[in-house]
Amino acid sequence: MSASLSRPRVGVWLIGARGSVATTVVTGCAAVTAGLHPPTGMVTETPAFTDSGLPALSDLVFGGHDTRDCPLPKRAETLTAGGVLPPGVATAVSAELAIADREIRPGGPTPGDTRSEAELITAFADDLRDFVRRHALERAVVVNVASTEPASQGPGAPLPASALYALAALRAGCPYINFTPSEGMHHPVAAREAGHSGLPYAGRDGKTGQTLLRAVLGPMFAQRALRVRAWSGTNLLGGGDGAALADPAAAAAKNAGKERVLADTLGTVPEGEVHIDDVPALGDWKTAWDHIAFDGFLGTRMILQTTWQGCDSALAAPLVLDLARLTARAHEAGLSGPLGALGFYFKDPVGEGPAGLSEQYEELVRFGQRLRRAGGEGGRGARSVRDTGERETRKRETGERETGGVL
Repeated sequence: MSASLSRPRVGVWLIGARGSVATTVVTGCAAVTAGLHPPTGMVTETPAFTDSGLPALSDLVFGGHDTRDCPLPKRAETLTAGGVLPPGVATAVSAELAIADREIRPGGPTPGDTRSEAELITAFADDLRDFVRRHALERAVVVNVASTEPASQGPGAPLPASALYALAALRAGCPYINFTPSEGMHHPVAAREAGHSGLPYAGRDGKTGQTLLRAVLGPMFAQRALRVRAWSGTNLLGGGDGAALADPAAAAAKNAGKERVLADTLGTVPEGEVHIDDVPALGDWKTAWDHIAFDGFLGTRMILQTTWQGCDSALAAPLVLDLARLTARAHEAGLSGPLGALGFYFKDPVGEGPAGLSEQYEELVRFGQRLRRAGGEGGRGARSVRDTGERETRKRETGERETGGVL
């Protein structure tokens, strides 16, 4: 995507860069920039954020890590055949897809990889710094959109890949967004480093479908004083997420965020569970069904059922673009630590903030106003990723000599 040389460009580094979500992000950004489609689903393109100083879509430069080698143009063809991308769009932006694909570097660890955790972190951080340097980027934001990992096995266990990428982002001086249920910055090692980094970060697990409805319906029951007795759900999905979530440990990590929304909005967790079934024939489409049993006046028993059918990649992509722009602007404004105001986008958000979707939206709009008041490019507290990265490098080198740790 070409950008005016008079404006600083911002990198968006995608973990899982050849997956369905990442491919839809790059394709969609190019299509909207070219005027081929409107920015449907992008909250940052609504009037509430017009003057918040966010980077333009045309100023975003994409790259990333992935362990797969299917080129983005080919992946976009597959998504078009599956009805995820509209006909003709992938062809129209094939040049932009090819440019982004050339910026994708091998991820890891892969089977047989003999590199240590410290070596992997260094390699990933070097890839990020090289990306920033070659494109003369003002800053870059790392977004994890890879498949869900099982939770790590506790102290002494190997660091999960998501934590390695998060640590690499910190070392390179890049803000980090975890759009997945994987640990990432939640891992104790990464969380400790994040606290010292002076960088903003956001997450966890994008709120795109079933939990989006739960964040609306939970407050409705609570505010109307209707007692929810049971809340059960089922998810049918295919594609990479379906395969990953067939692992019970990965599914448990996913369901934790769904349960948190009910606990936070209802004040309790009702009976019932969420079941996730892998149905490969569904591809990137999913069906989410909820069955809610509740009591009305005089104990009258009632039922609400909802069915959500959608394409996860198309639901997630505009949120990823929103988050990248908001987090990049927060970094420019000198903000650091967990961005609780971005809880609107997540099942299990970091930082403090409300749980109901309406209140989360109001908090997000206030955040946009805060960014507007922070001034334009180069305002007080603004810091480029190049400056931060150099400082982090010096700090890490000192820490390695003193502690011998992975960083």
